Amino acid sequence: MEFRAQARFVRVSPQKARLVLDLIKGRRVEDALNTLAFTNKRIAARIEKLLRSAVENANYLSGEKNIDVELDNLYVKTAIANDGPRLKRIRPAPMGRAFRYVRRISHIDLTLAERGPKDGSLATVVGEEPTASAGTPKKKSAPAKKSVARKAPAKKAVGKSKKKLAAK
Repeated sequence: MEFRAQARFVRVSPQKARLVLDLIKGRRVEDALNTLAFTNKRIAARIEKLLRSAVENANYLSGEKNIDVELDNLYVKTAIANDGPRLKRIRPAPMGRAFRYVRRISHIDLTLAERGPKDGSLATVVGEEPTASAGTPKKKSAPAKKSVARKAPAKKAVGKSKKKLAAK
């Protein structure tokens, strides 16, 4: 089960928000809250508020839909900052000119999920090896690769002086 929270029209550039969101992606909620509390960025407080909202959404939905959710097992599955509308502004410039600049706005989405068992595989009996059923053919092993033959070094040409010595 996934639990979401959104903050829309946040007055920060998405690039700056992604710097903080990358710190908490994949972490447990408790670790993410600690990281955000000690992150020295202005947007960190807003993201912390959003993360707490997502945890409360999980708590509310678990009670509303009778889903058994352990809040200790929640982790940040996705954390995304997308572009919002841009505010175009004008700054006065020398000699009566004007320079345009853009104020960026972002939409931030957080998704929490609950971690399952650590290995994620089915339980197997110790000492029992998996066997192939009689109806399935066995796979042939791939043939071994041949080693590449190297060229023999070229013979040196016999010089004129050696030919004369050999002729005498």
